[in-house]
Amino acid sequence: MKKILCIGEALIDMICTDKGSPLSEGQNFLKKPGGAPTNVAAAIAALGGSVELAAKVGIDPFGKHLIDVMQSFGVSTKWMLQDENYFTTFAFVSLMENGERDFYFNRGADGQLSRQEVEDIDLDEFSIIHFGSATGFLPGPLQAAYQGLLQKALLKKILISFDPNYRQLLFQNNTQAFIDQSWNFLECCHFFKLSDEEALLITGGVTLNDAVQILQAKTNAVFAITLGKEGTLLGFNNTTKIIPSIKIKPVDTTGAGDAFVGAVLYQLSEYDFEKVKSLTASDWHAIILNGNKAGARTCEWLGAMEAFKHLSSDIFK
Repeated sequence: MKKILCIGEALIDMICTDKGSPLSEGQNFLKKPGGAPTNVAAAIAALGGSVELAAKVGIDPFGKHLIDVMQSFGVSTKWMLQDENYFTTFAFVSLMENGERDFYFNRGADGQLSRQEVEDIDLDEFSIIHFGSATGFLPGPLQAAYQGLLQKALLKKILISFDPNYRQLLFQNNTQAFIDQSWNFLECCHFFKLSDEEALLITGGVTLNDAVQILQAKTNAVFAITLGKEGTLLGFNNTTKIIPSIKIKPVDTTGAGDAFVGAVLYQLSEYDFEKVKSLTASDWHAIILNGNKAGARTCEWLGAMEAFKHLSSDIFK
């Protein structure tokens, strides 16, 4: 089993439990560890993989909590750095009665992970690097760290994975910046995962078929487009196939996409780089199906980290 590196934000989600209340009126909040690459790392470790997380948190109780949670899953926290000048990042979320989310992002330490700091990471130790954070495309040091590690990874025989994790509320005034930076990674990576909404946004396609054709024309990667209960579209060697979802009664879909990515990367970490390039359509079908199983299992529990406690490679059998 080869080692995987995930880079991006580690943060605290503060979820308002006062149903239908805007954040300005909310009284009760539930603290949950989060951040897309943090979730992916936890899922990989829960499945039995070897993984490190590169992220920055504050020297405060919340940063300590995030480090403790990652260590409890077996994630190496060598590159979870603590910054004495910035607090741990918070995301406040409330689900409104109309189904919309009231969202406030209080950014702190996560955006301060710098290019200079990640230069010390020895990529020879890893077979896969996963970039999975929309916050990495916001202005600041983390953006430069992303670009620096991408260029470093391209010089090595290391599989590059990407999941843009678009958050409209972070980019509502500058969506084009998100699209442009996403293409930079899509054109370089070996595997990427998009939601159907992200595929349409990034490609500008009117239909999903349009988006798929654009992705096939402009990238060389194997890709997965998640379609919710309809399954996952696998793009491989200019062919497509929809891998069916696993039927469940969902409790909470938080972290399902991250569990899917974690399961795919866990399976790919069993192979060296050249072997991954020689995987067949049948191999990829099995990998994506197992990813769907991990995502489905995650939906059966409340909260991503709680759900990951119930993940194991046994679900692939």
